[in-house]
Amino acid sequence: MTMTFVNLPVADLAAAAEFFRTLGFTADGPAGDSVHLAFDDTTHLVLHTRAAFEAFAGGVAADPATGREVIVGLAVESRQRVDDLVDRAVAAGGEPLGGGQDLGGLYMRGFRDRDGHQWSFLHLAG
Repeated sequence: MTMTFVNLPVADLAAAAEFFRTLGFTADGPAGDSVHLAFDDTTHLVLHTRAAFEAFAGGVAADPATGREVIVGLAVESRQRVDDLVDRAVAAGGEPLGGGQDLGGLYMRGFRDRDGHQWSFLHLAG
């Protein structure tokens, strides 16, 4: 089994964790300088305080306002689920990045979370 772990710096660990819980991520244990959340069995998100991320990433600046450290795309089972998750992200304080894009066998919508990280949910037609 291949697992994906996305590590992100955040300004407010508790608020960021709550934001992702709204999208269906589940927390795994208490938060210290980092919190581990799971989207499913193979996709995991580790949120870090900015100081912890900078230490973890060898001094890489941890401010998404001055650079894009990662863009994350997660595949889901349907176009409806794409729209539902992005709508939930926006309702929880995220910033929408336009409407859905239908690119043939790929439907995708993007948003920025409360800390400015760019995300997209996508559905691959089979």
